[in-house]
Amino acid sequence: MNTHRQLHPASWKKAIGYANGILAEGRTVWLGGQIGWTGDQVFEAKDLPGQTRQALQNIVDVLAEAGGSPEHIVRMTWYVVDKQEYLSNLKAVGEAYRTVMDKHFPAMTMVQVVALIENEARVEIEATAVLPA
Repeated sequence: MNTHRQLHPASWKKAIGYANGILAEGRTVWLGGQIGWTGDQVFEAKDLPGQTRQALQNIVDVLAEAGGSPEHIVRMTWYVVDKQEYLSNLKAVGEAYRTVMDKHFPAMTMVQVVALIENEARVEIEATAVLPA
């Protein structure tokens, strides 16, 4: 049973690649920020699309520990170190996203930050998921 519902005012322009809001009921899982390194803390990808794919996979892997999967994610916050790098790689980042998340689009926020703690990191993503009760 789906315990999530996207919230989108009928008079608003369609949101593409994200939801404006999600109504969810169940057990909440908060996932700390994940960057684009492997579980061994190795950056295999140096580019933003590759690191995005790995960061999302890290989120899915941690969420699986609670019995969840991508469709349970209700919110994501993305921190990128270079807005122009993101905009220049929209298609490749979108492909990386769909590889891990399929066509599930939670409520999202993205901000550019001056730097991330790990110098090689191009993106950090945190998420909140709600699993069925």
